[in-house]
Amino acid sequence: MSRRITLTILALYSTLSSLMAQEGSSGYQFLEVPTSAHAAAVGGTNVSIIEDDATLMFTNPALLANVSDKTLNLNFTSYISGTNKLSASFTKRAGERGTWAIGAMLLNYGEMTETNEHFEQLGKFSAKDINLQGGYTYLFSDFWSGGVQAKVLMSSYGEYSSTAIGVDLGLNYFDAGHGLSFSLVGQNLGGQVDALYEQNESLPFNLVAGISKDLANAPIRLSLTFDNITDWDEKKPINHLTFGAEIFPSATTWVAVGYNPRRGNEMKIGDSKHWAGMSVGAGLNTKKFKVGLAWGKYHVAASSLIINTSYSF
Repeated sequence: MSRRITLTILALYSTLSSLMAQEGSSGYQFLEVPTSAHAAAVGGTNVSIIEDDATLMFTNPALLANVSDKTLNLNFTSYISGTNKLSASFTKRAGERGTWAIGAMLLNYGEMTETNEHFEQLGKFSAKDINLQGGYTYLFSDFWSGGVQAKVLMSSYGEYSSTAIGVDLGLNYFDAGHGLSFSLVGQNLGGQVDALYEQNESLPFNLVAGISKDLANAPIRLSLTFDNITDWDEKKPINHLTFGAEIFPSATTWVAVGYNPRRGNEMKIGDSKHWAGMSVGAGLNTKKFKVGLAWGKYHVAASSLIINTSYSF
């Protein structure tokens, strides 16, 4: 260990996990912070909505099959005070059925004060998490697509750093004629290469299933997502569900609302949830240009705003 006992860094790391409102001892909890405004608007965990939206690759690599060729995507998330996330991706078609994509993500926690065991200030340090990823999706038939993406995860908190390798595996069934989509995704398989401290931590593995359905006689799509399937909460099974609904005022616009019961229950203070678990969003999707906005509350201390922009060359 360094002669400089960085108590602030240790406190930061334990706090980051609690900010995500997740149970368990896995690290790299920044992966749980939504990137896609559309997915965030319908609850944050959605893996089944079908759109020409490159940001959906961050939740389910199989959904890349629906993204236009040569799409550049830029994103910004205002998370908690002083904490911002920047991300970007680029997609490229490979033949008639394949799609490649690369992406990068930076969650920056800003500058903090470094102290020793006597709480004497030693200076300032920065803290950040980085995700570099690449993925490939293949359209097996008119209905089925599968995708895989590999991720290199890096955390740097002052003098301490760690590295991990992760993989997402996704499968999607989409029946356009009936407006029905079903997905199954294994997120964050893999492990740590270098530990932040002396003890290795696991990645926040999540097995997610989701279904989305267009209503036959209205421009409305409903979604239901089941997450953390392998870590079932028998006392509160509703904590594994996320509900989402979208309205399409026109062929190029969408408005969405979602509710995540787990987030609402874990952030409840007294008799009030302070809107925790709720999310809303809206977007514009044209052939070349797309923009999405979403608001959600992922911590009792602050709300989060997500902005997505994409352009297809």
